[in-house]
Order: sequence, then structure tokens, then C-alpha cells
Amino acid sequence: MRKLFLLAISLLCLESGNAQQYWNIDNGGNSITWQVKKGVVHQDHIEMGGKRVAVVLRYGVNADGEFELNKSMVWPMLRTIPNNTHGCLMRRFDWNPLDAMTINKRSLEEQVRSITLNGTMEVISDINLGKNNSLLLKRTYFPSTELPSLFEVYEFTNTGKKVVSLEMADINDLVTTNQAKGVDGSYNICFTASSGGTIELAPGKSFTYAASISAYKSSEKKLSPTDRYAEELEKRKEIVNEWMENLVLDTPDPIINEMFAFSKIRACESIYETKGGPMHGPGGESYYAAIWANDQAEYINPYFPFIGYQYGNASALNSFKHFARYMNDDWKPIPSSIIAEGDSYWNGAGDRGDAAMIAYGAARYALANGNKEEAKELWPLIQWCLEFSHRKLNEGGVVASDRDELEGRFPAGKANLCTSSLYYDALLSSAYLADDLGKKAVAKKYRSQAKELEKSIDSYFASEVEGFDTYAYYEGNDVLRAWICIPLTVGINKRASGTIDALFSPRLWTDNGLLTQAGSKTFWDRSTLYALRGVFMAGEVEKAMEFMKRYSATRLLGAHVPYAVEAWPEGGQRHLSAESGLYGRIITEGIFGIRPTGLHSFSMIPRLPQDWNRMSLRKIKAFGSDFDIEVSRVKDQVIRVIVKRAEKIILDKKVKSGTTLNCKI
Repeated sequence: MRKLFLLAISLLCLESGNAQQYWNIDNGGNSITWQVKKGVVHQDHIEMGGKRVAVVLRYGVNADGEFELNKSMVWPMLRTIPNNTHGCLMRRFDWNPLDAMTINKRSLEEQVRSITLNGTMEVISDINLGKNNSLLLKRTYFPSTELPSLFEVYEFTNTGKKVVSLEMADINDLVTTNQAKGVDGSYNICFTASSGGTIELAPGKSFTYAASISAYKSSEKKLSPTDRYAEELEKRKEIVNEWMENLVLDTPDPIINEMFAFSKIRACESIYETKGGPMHGPGGESYYAAIWANDQAEYINPYFPFIGYQYGNASALNSFKHFARYMNDDWKPIPSSIIAEGDSYWNGAGDRGDAAMIAYGAARYALANGNKEEAKELWPLIQWCLEFSHRKLNEGGVVASDRDELEGRFPAGKANLCTSSLYYDALLSSAYLADDLGKKAVAKKYRSQAKELEKSIDSYFASEVEGFDTYAYYEGNDVLRAWICIPLTVGINKRASGTIDALFSPRLWTDNGLLTQAGSKTFWDRSTLYALRGVFMAGEVEKAMEFMKRYSATRLLGAHVPYAVEAWPEGGQRHLSAESGLYGRIITEGIFGIRPTGLHSFSMIPRLPQDWNRMSLRKIKAFGSDFDIEVSRVKDQVIRVIVKRAEKIILDKKVKSGTTLNCKI
């Protein structure tokens, strides 16, 4: 009865939050549109990225119905002084190439009709021209895939009965930055637009005017790529389509389908071509040309093989190689972050349990990628990190550390639940990997250590906190913490019932997901995403799905779209990239229950919600393969699970829901 009461109260709290929906899913999917109603004022922001540029577009519609836009440009490889975590060229611009434009001898007057997000941003506006005249303007914004450039494309279509006269400026402006502030001296920021002049636009005809913002070293050749806008737009669409066409989720819930599809864009686009090789970075106008033991190693690297984006896999392998450079015989901690294109590092929070994060991510990545040679290359790093963690076991048998990934924002004691849980999973994954590498004795040792650690995690952290039979996040902790969900994500379910009740209680759950700590105002999507994955894995499918639906609708169609976010109030709900990888893992590991057990094998526990009769994941690229998983309901708790590769059925079983299945690919 108490559980039902808590759930009802939690749902009431959700419903009372800001749940305004601005957006709708377009026909055909992989696209959402805000149909702007006259008089509605709304602003939002979205981050986009290419290999040499990132941009945060702060956009919206004002009270007059006009489109407003501020562009926060980031060039990760144009390093600035001090060359630290945040040391790259960043500028905010209100630059609008249409400011100098006239239409029928008057400045532009518009009413925004719609805004669409589909890997680009498209804005449709009606231009006010008076009686018998009408003009449609379509704006398209996107980052180049390869160039350090943001492109802006303005397509005018005469939808009226009279000729419309357009006058445009010829723009070719250059700003040179302070030489003393750049690692490579001064940098050039170039603003260009299509050749100006006058166009007499006949009824039914269209005209395109393009512009770009680029930056490059002063020693490099001048970059004016505006005339390549059509080619660049096609490249952006092609890469987005590549992400969309692999790892395709199909369920009866269109919102979850689309949120999953969009998450792949943000997960894959934030990878930069640094001098230290491809590096996935969080973004958020702060974190570029740098990697972290949590964001990259732990969160997103294990996910890249499933998408099949080879540049993503390359960035994952590269990140582990960077961390491996800091292995040492003195057993000093590996730095938390490698920064400045690989030239330096950051360890300002001390040991955050980073070795456990790296071992967890590297072992899972190696298994899911299915490449034996890469696995052999990563094996020394994995072993070193496991041994480091083993040496950090305290008298209670759990892993000691200076901090956790929150770096002192909230207390973590001398040993925290998260680090030991990650170490536990890393031991299991490494045992599977050792089996495939012919290291049977090592595999046996790691499984034995994992068994002992599981006991220690329970004896050291198990506690009644605020009336719930769950975990104290650290010794002496008496306030509920979001990270009590971590054991659920690694298959430790002894205290699942009390933990799930605590997670979904009003003490932790809000309309934005989990509070970091009960009684605080801070939430981080990463803990919400971990929790949803863990609750699915624990078999509480209906509870998890209720909150999954609400969370997905808020993030995809609400006031701030279309991706998972970082933190509030600290981060202003930035679209940090790795959080989108964590959303994807709710599907792969939570709902489909996929757990790598070898370079070409996995176990799975598909969890079909009661109101779904089917679900599928198609074009899964993991384990060195390309395969589909189809799940359908036979009756009540009986489901049929089919695994297919190249239309050949590898597995076809009818089982009771919650049954573990093993599959070799």
C-alpha cells in the first residue's frame, strides 16, 4: 500500500510541473516542429557540432512574431591561453546577414510560421509585403561536417502575384583576434555571404542567399566557403541519415522512438578532429578537445559500437589510448581528464574513482566492439585500472577515493557506492573478455573478486535512509542520493525494492527527474538516465516506463528540446553529448537487457511493457556484426524473441518475460 501511495504522489508531482508542450513529431519521423501560434513568446537553445566547429543556437520568437537568434561559436582546435579545459576560441554573435537586406525597398518584416529540428534548424516565416504580395522565407542553420564553419541558408520563394525586389549586401568581413591570447598566435574569424545585388523575383520563383561564419589560424589560407553551402548541407544530411539508419528503435510509442533517434545525433556529432586524434567532447560551451573518465570512458564509449559509427568507435579507442599514457609503476591515479587536444591533463578533484570508470568503459567497449586486436590493445589498461582499484580497497572491502564524479559538489565520503559498483561491473566484463583472450585463470580471479566485492558493497553501504531499505551513498550518509541507483545498473538487486521506492519518492523525483540529493534543487540528467536504466534492469518495467514516458515527452517536446541535458541550476541545462548516449543505453541495456558476454556474444532480458505488443532494434552494429532483435507478445507474460542477421534467424524462442537468453553472433 505504501508503495502505491508513493507512486501516486510522485506522479502527481510530475503532473504539477511545467509540462507545456511546444513541439510535435513530424510525419515520417526523425524531425520535430514547433507550429508557432501568433502572440506566443518562447526561447530555447540547442547545440550542434561538426569535426572542427560547435555552435549553440539561442533562438526564439518575440512578441512581434519575429525570429531571434544568437550564435555562440566554438572552435575547439583554435587553442587559447591558458590552454586548459576551456581554452578554445569562443565568441557570441548576434550577426544577422539579413540586417542590410531590403524587400521592395523596406526592411524585412516577418511572422514566424514554424521551426523544425532534424539535425539542422529550419525556420519558416511569412514576409509581410502588403496587399497581393506574399513571400516565404526558409532559414536553415547547420555546422559543416569537416570545415570550421557554421552555414546559414536563406531561401526566398515568391508565393504572391507580383514581382518582388530583393536587395542584399555583399559581406566579406574579417576579425583578427589578439595574438597574445592564442596558442598559435592570432586567429581570423570570417563573416561571408553570397554576392550581393538586386534580384527581381517573379511569382512562383525561389532565390537562395547563403552566409557563413568561419575561423582559422592567421597562417592558414583564407576560408570563404559560402558558395559550398549546397554541398555542405547535403553532407550534414548524409551524416545524420547514417546515424538514423543504424540502431533503429521501433515500438508503439512514437515519443520514445523519436527521443532515441535524436539522442544518436547529439551522441555522435560532438567528436572533434584534434591533433591528438578524434576526441569526443561533452560540449556545452565549456568542454572541447578533451575527454573525461566518466563522460567518455564510462558513459558513451560502451555505446558507440551499437550505433556503428566508425568515427565514434575511433574516438573511443583514442580516448582509452590517451588514458593509457598515464599508467605508472607507482600506482598514482590516472588523471580524470585529458585536455588541450591531448597535450595536458586535469586532476583537480584528485582520485574520483577514475580507474573504475575507465576499466568499466574499456571492458564493455572492447566486448561490444567485437575486435580482438583492439581488445588486446586495451587489455593492459583494463588490467592496470582493475589492479589500481583493488589496491584501493579499504578495511570494509570497498574502493576508497578522494571524490566521485561530482567533484565535491556534494559529499562522497572516503568511499562511495558509485565507484565500487563500477569496479564490480568492470571485473565481470573483464572476466568475459579474459575468456575470449584465452586468459582463463585471470577470468576466474576476476569473478572471485567480483563475488567478494558484491558482498562488501552490501555490508558497507546497505542502510535504511529516510525510511527506505536502500544504500547510504557513503559511510555516515543519512540523506537520499540519486546515485543509489548505480547497483541496479550492474545487476545488484538485493535492495532493489527499497531503492526503487526511494528513487520515485517525492524526496528525489521531480518533473525534471532525480534530484542529486534529497532537499536540494540540483538535478543532473545523468543520474535520472542511470536510474531509469537500472529500474528496467531490475524488472520493474511498468514503474520505469511510466517515468520514462514523462521524461521523454518533456525533453523531446517540451520547453527545452530535443536532447537530454546536463545539470540545473549549475549548467543551464546544456546539451552535453554523453547524456544522450546514456539515454540510448536505457533502450539497449534497460529495455532490451543486452549485456556483452564476449567479443561475439551477449545475454539479454527483453522487457516488453504491458501496453506494448512488440518492439524491435534493427541494424545493431555491435559484436562485429549487423543484426536485428524482434520481440513480440504471445500471451500475457509469454514473449517471442527473434534475433536475425542478414535475414538468417540466429535465435527464435518463446519464453516467459524476465527470462535470460544467451546469443552468439
